[in-house]
Amino acid sequence: MIVLMITMEVKLVIQQKSIHERLKKYAQLSPQQTAEDFHASSQGYSQEQVSESRQHYGSSSSVSQAPDSLLYYIRRSFINPFSTILFFLWLIALITDVLLPNGYRKNITSVLLIFFMLVISGTVRLIQELHSKRVADRLSHLVHTTVQVLRNGEWTELLSSHLVVGDQVRLEAGDRVPADLRLLSASDLFLSQSVITGESAAIEKTPEPLLSAPSSLNDYRNILFCGTTVTGGSGTGIVLAVGRDTVYGGFSTSDTKQNSGFDRGANSIAWVLIRFTAVLVPVVLIASGLTKGDWVEAFAFALSVAVGLTPELLPMVVNACLVKGSFSMGQKQTVVKNINAMQGFGSMDILCVDKTGTLTGNSLLLEYYMDILGNESQYVLDCAYLSSCYHTGVENPLDAAIRKTKDMPGKQGYYEELLRQHPKLDEFPFDYERGFASVLLKDKEENLLIVKGSIDSVVSRCSMVEYQGISHAIDRNGLRHAHAITDEMLEDGMKVIAIACRPMNGSLLTPEDERDLTLLGYLVFFDAPKKSASSAIQKLQNLHVPIKVMTGDQKQVALSICRRLGLPSSSCLTGPELESLSENELPIAVERTHIFAELSPRQKAMLVQTLQANGHTVGFLGDGMNDLPAVIQADVGISVDNGTEAVKECADVILMEKDLNVLEEGILEGRKTFANMTKYIKITASSNFGNICAIVIASILLPFFPMTSVQLLLLNLLYDTLCLILPWDHVDDCLLSRSLEWSGKGLQKFMTFFGPISSLFDLVTFAFLYFILCPAVCGGNFSSLSSHGQAYFISLFQTGWFLESMWTQVLILQLLRTPHLPFLQSCPPKIVLAVTGLGILLFTLLPTTPLGTLLGLTPLPPAYFLFLIADVAVYLMLVTLAKSVYIRKHHKLI
Repeated sequence: MIVLMITMEVKLVIQQKSIHERLKKYAQLSPQQTAEDFHASSQGYSQEQVSESRQHYGSSSSVSQAPDSLLYYIRRSFINPFSTILFFLWLIALITDVLLPNGYRKNITSVLLIFFMLVISGTVRLIQELHSKRVADRLSHLVHTTVQVLRNGEWTELLSSHLVVGDQVRLEAGDRVPADLRLLSASDLFLSQSVITGESAAIEKTPEPLLSAPSSLNDYRNILFCGTTVTGGSGTGIVLAVGRDTVYGGFSTSDTKQNSGFDRGANSIAWVLIRFTAVLVPVVLIASGLTKGDWVEAFAFALSVAVGLTPELLPMVVNACLVKGSFSMGQKQTVVKNINAMQGFGSMDILCVDKTGTLTGNSLLLEYYMDILGNESQYVLDCAYLSSCYHTGVENPLDAAIRKTKDMPGKQGYYEELLRQHPKLDEFPFDYERGFASVLLKDKEENLLIVKGSIDSVVSRCSMVEYQGISHAIDRNGLRHAHAITDEMLEDGMKVIAIACRPMNGSLLTPEDERDLTLLGYLVFFDAPKKSASSAIQKLQNLHVPIKVMTGDQKQVALSICRRLGLPSSSCLTGPELESLSENELPIAVERTHIFAELSPRQKAMLVQTLQANGHTVGFLGDGMNDLPAVIQADVGISVDNGTEAVKECADVILMEKDLNVLEEGILEGRKTFANMTKYIKITASSNFGNICAIVIASILLPFFPMTSVQLLLLNLLYDTLCLILPWDHVDDCLLSRSLEWSGKGLQKFMTFFGPISSLFDLVTFAFLYFILCPAVCGGNFSSLSSHGQAYFISLFQTGWFLESMWTQVLILQLLRTPHLPFLQSCPPKIVLAVTGLGILLFTLLPTTPLGTLLGLTPLPPAYFLFLIADVAVYLMLVTLAKSVYIRKHHKLI
């Protein structure tokens, strides 16, 4: 692993060095020279030029489509902890059964059977994965990034995967940069590179050529890197590199969740099985070798024991559950892009949401526009209107509500003239760290800087206040006076922002200009809570999924909305308060607090990360650029169909409606999926463990193997095949009431509790077969029979245990699938009953078929089935009693 990490770092250094040299040329060329170098005209590329560029430079799909490539799905289908175990067992079988033995001792059956398990498991998962991909692709407008491209003289919206080097691209606020671009033109263009560099501050990009060679990638002020996000302004650029050739091409955000909760849980389960195998297999080998004297055959049998302990079709059954859940959610207004996210839904125990649009209707109305004392002020509204019309940052409902004032009676021509008289000169778009936006306008005598943003951020930069056209110096209690006017409205759930201005002589803005402002007044908006939010929150709380609100909005507004919806509002932490907490205080505060306000995007992601460090499985529902880092960080990133492209691209799940009721259905479906996966793993592993324990004892006491390696492999394969019906099983309400943990923690307890019960009845069956049935049928004890008679004795014994193991395994699956009484208090679906019954019938008839004879099985007398029915009935009754004891002890079954 260390060598791999070092190799990755070396490759990154080499890649960045080559790209650095390549980009120097274009960073120092003018936009016109860059366009000429790529033969790009004002009409854009023709179809012929597109084909030539794609042939010469390659396609961008190599990066943007990497997670969706066939090779990716093949690797994920065939390479996982469980198939890796099976592969090593296949190698051992190949060596011991085929390569080392000579002549008649060669046996290819085990090799073919294990290979068949590997192929069928991986192939079924591959088919299911590709089916899931097709379901998502049918709604490709939700999950693919589109971009404006100049082709044949027209601006056309294309998928980013269709870009080629030399294309001219137009970007606006909220867009994600689809390739490495050289800016040709820009208007107040600001980018966030936090996703790939960790820098929280927005960076302004300009098209001017660099005067000197840049020393680092951060110096490329005229280059836009693939994966970054436009937070403000607009611009056009020419594509310099696509796909893996981009600076961050090999390290896209789609790889950020590779070590997901699903992978960690799968590894945990695999290690439990590996530990059991590592202990039992040597015991079986030594016991069989010492008692039978044939170490090669003993090794082959021990190998089959190892395979028997591992649920061979676990990847197939798990993925059948995942895809079934994914398909069901697709019918409930939910698109699951990553089927492993179904596990996240099942184990999610905290849901983080933004406030706007989730708890409220996201349809803000401008209620009041007033001066510093609360009187209506047309001048305050005029300044706010100019700021909103010229703001080129990410679209927000505040600006939309302000611009609607142009439709007020008698105001149609007024605002058009206002805009004509005040053309825009420069701008600093809204930034979550600063908390406000600035726009510089041309005025009659002096230019006018207008600042619009949160009360605390704006007032803290003011040195004057204006009332009735007269400016007054602001005193040290200015912020307290501002809150005296606005706090009552904030407590009523309204959103209040401040407006300030400053006359200027220059035509370009600098950060220093955003000081010594004059406070003009306030704008008051109202965003009513959704009618459906309160009931949805109650449903989620009934599912034991607490909601934590994480918003950039003001504290009082967040508290007011949450109080109306019945959310815990006894405590609330703001962004500045979070920053003041120590490393030891933060984890405790995050657990106790349900409302977080005035947060930056970085702080949202930090809160999610802290909750994960506390042991929670966290979901985050967001749609805006300020939610992007948190969506990426969460175990389950959730977006909506009208979210920004960058957020949708990084999300695991996309909701067709931004409604918590839809999410509640998704959580229930995830828990159903999770419960059915857990049923299979725990019940199968415990049953296999019981069989293996019985084999250990039988290997010591019996003069022959209780079952051949091929029969043991077949037994597990047939049982696992029946388990493919589990995704369609009902799940009891008690299993849906709480989140489930996907790990191997409870697996060992389950195996060691129920496994020995199975072993006990296996031993009873051994005794009945060896001392009663087989001697009665064969005409004597094993030692007194001829070699032919002993072979028939062994075949009868092995067939008897084969059927007993099959009956008990299949029926115990029905018994332990529910904590209630099966068939009475919790009845499985008809299809599950039909498949189970048909499976038992066919497998019982197997010894009477030519295939059964080939496998060493033989028909059994009717008397055995009377014993089998009685034996299985007593076994099921004992397990029923043991189940109640287990539930009382551990307070749950699955």
